[in-house]
Amino acid sequence: MKLRVLGCAGAELPDFRPPAFLLDDQLLLDAGTIGSVLNEEEQMKIHSIFITHTHLDHIRSIPALADNIIIRNQPHSVAVHATDEVIAALQNNLFNNIIWPDFTKILSAGNPVITLKTIVPYQAQMVNDYRITAIPVNHTVPTVGYQVQSGGKTLVYTGDTGPTEEIWKYCSGADVLIVEVSFPDSMRSMALLTKHLTPSMLVEELAKIEVLPKRILITHPKPQYFDRIFEEIGGIAISGVELLRDGSVYTV
Repeated sequence: MKLRVLGCAGAELPDFRPPAFLLDDQLLLDAGTIGSVLNEEEQMKIHSIFITHTHLDHIRSIPALADNIIIRNQPHSVAVHATDEVIAALQNNLFNNIIWPDFTKILSAGNPVITLKTIVPYQAQMVNDYRITAIPVNHTVPTVGYQVQSGGKTLVYTGDTGPTEEIWKYCSGADVLIVEVSFPDSMRSMALLTKHLTPSMLVEELAKIEVLPKRILITHPKPQYFDRIFEEIGGIAISGVELLRDGSVYTV
């Protein structure tokens, strides 16, 4: 799998973009950033988006992608996969003909521009060559992370989470873990309140994994604390830990 980091920040400032991880140019994990990075042809290669939760920084680029599809008037449709809670929120609060047109009912060359598909936690489903399982994590709204398996490789993405349990069972021996750290250690109380992680809290969570992933990529740092988080991540005595940057590309 080719992993392209379109955005990986926990807030938006110049040079810091909201989370979106593109696999093999065609499948997105979260959709905080699309059109500000991908050109029109690259956007048309996307066929599936898996959303972790309803917060705006993880869904905000879907409407603009839909608009770009309808303008081209080609038979292209994007499937947005998420849990029941997220699907309902997208339908009721975003694609509701008030905030944005209902692109689930608007056709592009005969196909719905956006299709909303429910994914059930713990039930793996196949999308093309990807076997994808949603696993609940601990955040302020219902949230899942995803285990993605393809070509004998395993990638796990936590999305936003505080201290949690179930997803670590799906990480043992994974090739890549994308896990959040939003705040420096001095802000542990804020992390607990908002259900995020700090570097030391991450270490506590990684101890729950039987066999550590080969590579541990840190996402979602608040840009205001990036340098402090970078320094604290550097002090973690675990191999393969790296703080992500927008625009990075990896081979899984």
